[in-house]
Amino acid sequence: MRRRGILLATSALATSALAAPARAQSGWPDRPIRLVVPFPPGGPTDLVARPLAQRLGQALGQTVLVDNRGGAGGNLGADQVAKAAPDGHTLLLSNVGVLAINPSLYRSLPFDPTRDFIPIATIAAAPVALVVHDSVPVRNVTEFIAWTRQGAQPYGTAGAGSPGHLAGAMFATLTGARLTHVPYRGSAPAIQDLVGGYLPVMFDPVQAQLPQIQAGRVRCLALSAPARSFALPDVPTMAEAGVAEHQMTAWWALVAPAGTPASVTGRLARETATILQDPELANGLARQGVSILVTESRALPGFLAAEAEKWGRAVRESGASVE
Repeated sequence: MRRRGILLATSALATSALAAPARAQSGWPDRPIRLVVPFPPGGPTDLVARPLAQRLGQALGQTVLVDNRGGAGGNLGADQVAKAAPDGHTLLLSNVGVLAINPSLYRSLPFDPTRDFIPIATIAAAPVALVVHDSVPVRNVTEFIAWTRQGAQPYGTAGAGSPGHLAGAMFATLTGARLTHVPYRGSAPAIQDLVGGYLPVMFDPVQAQLPQIQAGRVRCLALSAPARSFALPDVPTMAEAGVAEHQMTAWWALVAPAGTPASVTGRLARETATILQDPELANGLARQGVSILVTESRALPGFLAAEAEKWGRAVRESGASVE
């Protein structure tokens, strides 16, 4: 049984096409660095951002402050970073939504994820979990699909265009399951209704569901990941459950404003690569259902492009759109 998440290679450097030439920044960093998390405090991105900021600050000899700037599905915080001075003192810890989902979900964005950011490194990933209330009369994905065909079932998510929404829509497309999307204002209220029995099904990134799964309040049928989770070794992947094409993994990446000097992005990439080799970090995230995600520098642009295409297709097939 594989007990590790996605591990692709070593850390990610910005490509020369994206990084504008600049003079060496020998004194960088000369003041605290702001790591913008484009979501409210306490959310899934904070699970990754805070241990990363602590270790990055130690490596750079300068404080790295997590700055939560939520709003518009992550777009407000991302836009602040896109327009920040490209001097290495303002960075963005983006999730899959900002870089891969929102360009297709929103009719217009105040920034261009490809043009306005230099990718530094992918950091971590978490699969989307298919979970049901204990009263639902199924024990596996095959039974679940058959159950929904007897009558369409509502599934809750953290909101329209969220990874859970798109994973559910893609699942229905691939399997013929009859599902009706019920968007909530965040994962927490949807989980509350699921635990209370008012909602039978959720698609949600596993770290949000893990406490309820481990407490036996809900049942996890499968994870949309290429490998089983360390935190839930007995839960099959979607491929193992018979839905081979369903791999909808949420992830986080570190990016800087376009124009940030190559000397800065290069050092950030090197320090991040070292941090991601820390067993304490990996084990701490694994206990929460999150895996270290490392992408080799030359493969990073292709990874981001492929993810934008995959999630963009899910957005189009779901019919989701936000003004």
